Amino acid sequence: MPMSQDFKNRLYPLIDKIADHYGTPFHIYDETGIRETGAQLKQAFAGIDGFQEYFAVKALPNLRILQIMQEMGFGFDCSSIPELIMSRQIGASGEEIMFTSNNTAPDEFRFAEQDGGCVLNLDDISLIDKVPNFPELVCFRYNPGPRRTGNVIIGNPVEAKYGVTHGQVIDAYRKARERGAKRFGLHTMVASNELDYTYMVETARMVLEVAELVEYELDIRFEFVNIGGGFGIPYRPDQDPLDLATMSKDITVLFKAFKEKHGYAPKMYMESGRFMTGPHGALVTSAINHKDTYRKYIGLDACMSALMRPALYEAYHHIEVAGKLDQPASETYDVVGSLCENNDKFAVQRQLPPIDEGDLVVIHDSGAHGHAMGFQYNGRLRPKELLLCSDGSVELIRRAETNDDYFATQKFSPDKLTL
Repeated sequence: MPMSQDFKNRLYPLIDKIADHYGTPFHIYDETGIRETGAQLKQAFAGIDGFQEYFAVKALPNLRILQIMQEMGFGFDCSSIPELIMSRQIGASGEEIMFTSNNTAPDEFRFAEQDGGCVLNLDDISLIDKVPNFPELVCFRYNPGPRRTGNVIIGNPVEAKYGVTHGQVIDAYRKARERGAKRFGLHTMVASNELDYTYMVETARMVLEVAELVEYELDIRFEFVNIGGGFGIPYRPDQDPLDLATMSKDITVLFKAFKEKHGYAPKMYMESGRFMTGPHGALVTSAINHKDTYRKYIGLDACMSALMRPALYEAYHHIEVAGKLDQPASETYDVVGSLCENNDKFAVQRQLPPIDEGDLVVIHDSGAHGHAMGFQYNGRLRPKELLLCSDGSVELIRRAETNDDYFATQKFSPDKLTL
């Protein structure tokens, strides 16, 4: 189900007061729900020695959220310098951070090795010679190509820009060892928002088989394998959630079998982002306009610059109208923003209760890849972020963008090159 009933029970009695105090639109995140999901994840994989979650910072890059993740004992999966900065600002360092970048520039490698470094997860065999100071611990991202099928978001692995191929993987680790690597990890990411738990089980099986192959060829013993992220959440009311219990049980069996065969088993890492925060966030907006032409439209005070998944992926996000949860969905609306783009729509031909101007419209599951994917096209600015704290208070954790923010990059010292 989108947005748990527990989250609703915590949010909806307060939503009018929150909107009156902060104004709309805003993303709001549920601290209690995030912590409960983290506890469930740790418990599910407690049978695997050295299990570690590295929160995918790209899903919800906010210092306050990262602080919660660190309090739960999680590390951070980063793919850019700003994400590294954020992780280090809340105190993470060294092997608490995994740097999974692609098409990585030299300055990014140099930054990654500063302040205690991080786990370097290389995306391409050609990058081995481009790392300025090769680390003792290195990891490679593996792309299985035709050996696996991707899902809708990730796509066909053969067409994906990520990772070293099956034919390159032995050479990658051989060359890394020649450059001085002494400790090794293996990573893959072949699904996104996957609700079929068996796909993730097969991913774990795959990385263990590749680890076994590399060990046989090079006598390398892997410290860890990282099965990536990709754990899905049910955006639609009729979707069943990921079967975490069965999935973790089956994956644990695979690791135990590996240990029985080899006398050891690597640690298991993952980098769940959406699963950790997605259902624990909502975009709260106000209805500000009705338009009745060829269709009925409800205009909101937020637009796709605050949540672009529906426009980018034709993704479904469930919508409720605060205060009208018990009213029948007797109207059919396109729910839209104010951007000068026709795909600026949160919902198309959606059945909803009659909406009045001033109603609070709640768009579910914005806790991952919502604010993070925002942009400034048309001069539309990104909204504030709030945290519904476990003690019942509400905390501003990111202010809304301002006009001054928008123009800040156009204020600079003159620099003109005459040719």
